[in-house]
Amino acid sequence: MGKNNNVVIAESGGPTPVINNSLRGVIETCLSFPDKFGTIYGGYHGILGILGERLLNLSSQDKEEIELLRTTPAAGAIGTCRYKLKSKQQEDLERIVEVFKAHKIGYFFYIGGNDSMETANKVGILAGERGLNLVVVGIPKTIDNDVGDSEFKLIDHTPGYGSVARYWTFYIQNANEENIGSSTSDPVLVIQAMGRKIGFIPASSRLADPNRELPLQIYLTESGLGLSELADNVNDELKRSGRVIVVVSEGFPVGDLGERKDPFGHTMYSSSEITVGQIVTNYLNKVGLKVHGHARGQVPGTDQRNAMVYASTVDLDEAYNVGQKAASIALEEGTGYMATILRKPGSSYNVLYDKVPLKKVANRERTFPKNWITKKCIDVTDDFIGYARPLIGDDWVSIPVVNGLMRFAKFKPIFREKKLKEYIPEAFR
Repeated sequence: MGKNNNVVIAESGGPTPVINNSLRGVIETCLSFPDKFGTIYGGYHGILGILGERLLNLSSQDKEEIELLRTTPAAGAIGTCRYKLKSKQQEDLERIVEVFKAHKIGYFFYIGGNDSMETANKVGILAGERGLNLVVVGIPKTIDNDVGDSEFKLIDHTPGYGSVARYWTFYIQNANEENIGSSTSDPVLVIQAMGRKIGFIPASSRLADPNRELPLQIYLTESGLGLSELADNVNDELKRSGRVIVVVSEGFPVGDLGERKDPFGHTMYSSSEITVGQIVTNYLNKVGLKVHGHARGQVPGTDQRNAMVYASTVDLDEAYNVGQKAASIALEEGTGYMATILRKPGSSYNVLYDKVPLKKVANRERTFPKNWITKKCIDVTDDFIGYARPLIGDDWVSIPVVNGLMRFAKFKPIFREKKLKEYIPEAFR
């Protein structure tokens, strides 16, 4: 019959610049223990791939392609999905266990956010109930930095956040040069940041100006302000400086956006009929500016989570290490955990890799600490800068370039032969 020691790794939700380095960390660690781990498969497009029995053989891929995962952004290598396993979708859960039994899967690693940790926890529990000896370990991922707790005891930060924070650091630096040059006609530049209603991403724009020398205002959803207060603050700054850069969270309250929801119930702001950034820009131009000119708006899109050139080398290393830790947990600790990153006390930045129970992070959302928002509610404190600054690193990532193009990992389409009947996921029926 053979041992049930094959491995499935899957990714879920929105990707990050460093998600594939966590994937690489798991693959390379599993490959180094051939007596413990069997064939390694990727759930092609996450849970949907597992439900459809689309298992990509990762053990058979060229070593060079696996190494290239370090600087391959987003989730193109094995794919991701936004498919939520709701409690009532028992058939889906049973199907996952059935697939794992059919292919002798003994280890399941799920890379994702808080919703994904809930899915991993559900799969692990049901597998135990159905007599499948399955080790389930979660690997944290999200640019929003909202996995875990607001006390930072379960996880200090999530792989992916350091890179998007670095992206915003450089984005604001460049935007400032634009604003300086064009301020006689376009004195106000409104820039919308991702992160839903959690403020870690817009807050990271402060890293571009830690000494607060720029006319930069940051509007988190958590600030409690509205459009009228924003306009008053902007005009006050225009009187002082003649120009303003406004960073606004995509979840900032501006009224109806014609919002669309993803399967997890999260608002997809980039798919809404109108953006927050555009509403803020229109509002400022409608009420009028206290100087000559107009407000202009910019809405950076998913390049925030796929621009490998801006990736943080610190983030890349930590993403790999947390993947390694997940494989180690599977061998030494067993099932029901998420690998985590904890910050060591002290003035210098150091971390340790540990584990937390999946049930403690499953579907738990971290919020931006109120004490990191300044009294005027248009900036973040030095404590936040001290927290976030080490995450963006100091070096540029080295990306292989061939014939003028970035060289990303390309896996051969070697799929495990299907053994079960075709299956339609419950949400698609």
